Amino acid sequence: MKTFRLQSVLTILFLAVSLLSCSSDDNGKETPQTISRAANVTAISGPETGKVGVDINYDISFIVDNACGKFDRIGNISIGKEEGFQIEVTYPTTCGNETPTALHTVYTFSPQSKGTFEIKFKKSETEFLVKKLVIQ
Repeated sequence: MKTFRLQSVLTILFLAVSLLSCSSDDNGKETPQTISRAANVTAISGPETGKVGVDINYDISFIVDNACGKFDRIGNISIGKEEGFQIEVTYPTTCGNETPTALHTVYTFSPQSKGTFEIKFKKSETEFLVKKLVIQ
């Protein structure tokens, strides 16, 4: 009789733990899936001169495909033999507002030596938008 009672208690305990461990932490809400794509830069605003060791900020304007696009990061890219940067944007897989939208981000350049530099951001599939910078 003790064995039957012990088995019953263990079975109930096992079922209770099993049911509790299967509960969902997100309460039925799914995380929306996103995709990442490059956005083309429309303008680079910032100084044309600077000093060694002093950070220089550039305002980068770009167009996203729809109002749901969000800035993700600045990545490296090559077009032919030229090296530069591109803006990467994340989009949810569904968006109710398909209107292209202009956004901005800040790119910080930290010059470590004197010279002339070119800040290049992808403008299209075949060319960069270039901003020249002279460091004294």
